[in-house]
Amino acid sequence: MHPRIEDYALIGDEQTAALIGTDGSIDWLCLPRFDSAACFARLLGDEDNGHWTIAPVGAERCARRAYRPDTLVLDTEWETDEGAVRVTDLMPQRDRAPDVVRIVEGLRGEVTVRSTLRLRFDYGSIVPWMRRSDGHRVAVAGPDSVWLRSEPEVRTWGEDHRTVSEFTVAEGESVAFVLTWHPSHEPRPPLVHPHHSLRASVADWQAWAGRCRYTGPYRNAVVRSLITLKALTYAPTGGIVAAATTSLPEEPGGVRNWDYRYCWLRDSTLTLNALLAVGYQEEAMAWRNWLLRAVAGDPADLQIMYGVAGERRLPEMTLPWLSGFAHSTPVRIGNEAVNQLQLDVYGEVMDSLSLARGSNLPSDPNMWALQVALMDFLCTAWRQPDEGLWEVRGGRKQFVHSKVMAWVAADRAVRAVETYPELEGDVDAWRAMRDEVHREVCERGYDPERNTFTQYYGSRELDASLLLIPRVGFLPPDDPRVLGTVDAVREELGHGGFLRRYSAEKTAVDGLPGGEGTFLVCSFWLADALYMTGREKEARELFERLVGLANDVGLLAEEYDPVAEQQLGNFPQAFSHIGLVNTALALFGADDAG
Repeated sequence: MHPRIEDYALIGDEQTAALIGTDGSIDWLCLPRFDSAACFARLLGDEDNGHWTIAPVGAERCARRAYRPDTLVLDTEWETDEGAVRVTDLMPQRDRAPDVVRIVEGLRGEVTVRSTLRLRFDYGSIVPWMRRSDGHRVAVAGPDSVWLRSEPEVRTWGEDHRTVSEFTVAEGESVAFVLTWHPSHEPRPPLVHPHHSLRASVADWQAWAGRCRYTGPYRNAVVRSLITLKALTYAPTGGIVAAATTSLPEEPGGVRNWDYRYCWLRDSTLTLNALLAVGYQEEAMAWRNWLLRAVAGDPADLQIMYGVAGERRLPEMTLPWLSGFAHSTPVRIGNEAVNQLQLDVYGEVMDSLSLARGSNLPSDPNMWALQVALMDFLCTAWRQPDEGLWEVRGGRKQFVHSKVMAWVAADRAVRAVETYPELEGDVDAWRAMRDEVHREVCERGYDPERNTFTQYYGSRELDASLLLIPRVGFLPPDDPRVLGTVDAVREELGHGGFLRRYSAEKTAVDGLPGGEGTFLVCSFWLADALYMTGREKEARELFERLVGLANDVGLLAEEYDPVAEQQLGNFPQAFSHIGLVNTALALFGADDAG
């Protein structure tokens, strides 16, 4: 039986991340970066595509697991007839090379444990050459080299293109494994001490989590979400990937399988808001600086997403040798949507930089010049149809959300000049654009018969992004058109108590067959909208249900199937955790964030 998405937990070193199942197997790990080729790809295939399992002999599923409080250090415990053991998994923040540390401790009795390492480079397609060197097992293939050692050294042998270790641990005993990657043309990096790394990682994560100013209800869920966002951050640049995975399906067996190991501009405002509100100024500034570097250049070339270091070329291809999670194919790497026109990102960037300017973040002397250039382009470009924030592949439309975000861009530009007189720009043109966009959206994007805004001009379909209209200030929350839209979206897109992003099964707008689950961030937006429109009790009830969807270690994927009661989509999903943090802040007050 294939694992469920929620069976996985995350460890990482702020440059890449691994997914570990309840069976003790690391089934996904890309080295050395989030977007590098995976050396463990069982997640999207089978055992032959690479994994590393440590578990008692004959065991299939752990008894319990949990992160150590306020850390990304995972403890997994196993109960057998002979006794009990704990496996502690972590990736220390790296000096030069990425390391995976796995420490096996005896808790009770005497248990026989087996480690099975099956390295397969390039997404499970390349079997490396294995050799011994100075007590290590060394795997080499092309540019990749991986070293495995144990402390104390245990009996290890090769078997069917696997590296197998088997040993016994009694109460109070421990065996530590360290797996280290480095470029194959370079010498082995310095060794890390597994137990020192464990103590340092626990201390570092707890010190970081201790900076969170939020003290309201559901603080554990908020802190877990913030730790997850930190884990999805590429520390050298400050970029935050949308998820640690590619091609986890939005529908089991379906084709909606996308690569999310990149940084989306659409996440920028909500991410900045979450980080700034709870006291993470350094992380907010790093994200702001990544944003400024990534979007620098011709405003007409602004992309919806970039690589973790700001790379622009993210060519999409399929990996036919992988059978897909739950047989969902194709498995894709890269993302063709990078070439789409999504006008809403101009609003997201302008809103993010407006938020940054109004906070205590140090100013950047080039920020306003960039914003002026973006507005010069948008003043004419906003009239174009685009693919919208959901990256549809069924052709461009005049999406209402895109127009609303164009209004946001103009509004924030006007407000900046009004608030900071030293800033210069064509404020008259921006005011004129703001008024024209507002008028057009209210005329062409609103259905007076049903009292709701629509997905695109002339459409009868709805879209969850319409819930952001009051949040961005396009209309006040008590406007009858806002109230009607919230009710209509909840009625037409609601499913099992949560919210779809749009009616994928009823419309060809996205150009794809099949359906998908409810979108978790959209459901958080609904909770926000209910709260803003005076339905506080309903908003809090929905938030409680959403928090309850997190798996046993507090992680959320992109979507949820309320019928099958399982998570769907890439995992863990930054947008879902950003939604949780921002909705908690909205519902429980700024006072609870210090």
